[in-house]
Amino acid sequence: MAGTLIAQNLHKAHGAAAILAGVSLTVAPGDVLGVVGPNGAGKSTLLRLLAGLDRPDRGDVRLTAGTAGYLPQEPDRAPGETLQHYLARRTGVADADARVQAATAGLATDEAGAADRYAEAFEAWLNLGGADLEQRAEAVLRDLGLDVKLLDLEVVALSGGQAARASLAAILLSRFDVLLLDEPTNDLDFDGLARLERFVAERPGGAVIVSHDRAFLARTVTRVLEIDEIAHTAAEYGGGWAGYLELRATAARHHEERYDTFSAQRDRLTDRAHTQRQWADRGVRRAKASAGGEKDKFVRNRAAERSEKQASKVRASEKAIERLEVVEKPWKRWELQLRFGGGERSGDVTVRLDGAEIRRGTFTLGPLDLELAWGERVALVGPNGSGKTTLVEGLIGTAPLAAGTRWIGPGVRIGTLDQARAGFDGTHTLIDAFVEQSGLQQQEARSLLAKFGLERDEVSRAARSLSPGERTRASLALLMASGANWLVLDEPTNHLDLPAIEQLETALDAYDGTLLLVTHDRELLQAVKLDRTIDLGAASATHR
Repeated sequence: MAGTLIAQNLHKAHGAAAILAGVSLTVAPGDVLGVVGPNGAGKSTLLRLLAGLDRPDRGDVRLTAGTAGYLPQEPDRAPGETLQHYLARRTGVADADARVQAATAGLATDEAGAADRYAEAFEAWLNLGGADLEQRAEAVLRDLGLDVKLLDLEVVALSGGQAARASLAAILLSRFDVLLLDEPTNDLDFDGLARLERFVAERPGGAVIVSHDRAFLARTVTRVLEIDEIAHTAAEYGGGWAGYLELRATAARHHEERYDTFSAQRDRLTDRAHTQRQWADRGVRRAKASAGGEKDKFVRNRAAERSEKQASKVRASEKAIERLEVVEKPWKRWELQLRFGGGERSGDVTVRLDGAEIRRGTFTLGPLDLELAWGERVALVGPNGSGKTTLVEGLIGTAPLAAGTRWIGPGVRIGTLDQARAGFDGTHTLIDAFVEQSGLQQQEARSLLAKFGLERDEVSRAARSLSPGERTRASLALLMASGANWLVLDEPTNHLDLPAIEQLETALDAYDGTLLLVTHDRELLQAVKLDRTIDLGAASATHR
């Protein structure tokens, strides 16, 4: 029962701050609408309004038939919740089952309308896949390489790789008529990305997806909705991702051309009016100076007429300026200005592992022989659970070696961006945490954070209360302050908006130190110049 989602003139504010101001959209079966815009523009707010989790201040959201399901960007894993219950909740089956149970209780007490409520609740439960969720969950887990015994395990006990695949499983198991996804590609490996892309492309219902993964958007969306962070409105572009890029560039070019034309006409008319006003003023002064001595009334009249004509020309020029159609100057949004490096050159070898084994719980990686040379630019890829984070920890020295040796070259200064952004996940305020980790004075720290869009309101909050995007920008600011000559970046594009990702690519392109890049962002891997790729998905961490 695929339905159409219609939102009309949505307005939403947090206190006095407008978030959305008149956003409308329609998502029919088969539509995949990509929502883009800078961090803080209101993308997640829009999804919550579409899902009915929040109410708009003005405007209306309605679904013509069926159900809409929202899957937020951060895993909402709760202590005590098993993976089976997690999947039931994320797919909407748990809520539908609760409604069936409530309706069943009403039948037992002969409540008025209980039969209709039961029939409606039971139909919704069936449509969401409640009847065979357990069997489908087992099949999906096996397909994703997860043991079905994990269904009885608490989700908080899952490893990072398992948690990423569990989040993907919830999406693949969902049978919502309209799917609302917030950053679904975060932490997925290449196989997971391919599965998600196929699922989105093949499902019959509509979808609204917030994502900064350009390759994913290019493969899935049919239209793009771009939210303007200043006007708080939205513009829609057809033709998929490629059409959006082309149309947006064309619109920006036409806006620049219209503004240049308007500005030139306004300046020309303003200069002409200024000149005419000066002539008129001089004519009036001459007329007054000669009025007392000039006997001939015809001469006096001609002087007055000339003054009047000049004044008339001034008025005509001023009216011409008023008649101009005003074109606002194209707004240049704030841009993240990333610059890495500044540290001294280290020795010829940055790090070396000889016969190294690294263990995390029951998982063992190795033995490995690996060397990174000074200035080498290396990507580390592989499926979730293959040991990428384990290898990174073994290389930088935060994990002990169970066997073999590790040697870090003299003068190496390591700058790391961990996947969890754990450096800013405590109870201290952001400014206090940043000062402690960077060694900067507080005013220096405030100035640097401001360059990353983190100003008074953000720096005074507890670090853990920041959004994932804000924590990522704080982490990048810390890297910039470190003067590191070896950068280790684990999924750096997670939670960054598109302009910030482009700035990151530019900064990495200019960086002259050693780079170890762990990412599944396919566009980033294409954009950054690499010397080699280490693939942990191969049999024994082979190099290519």
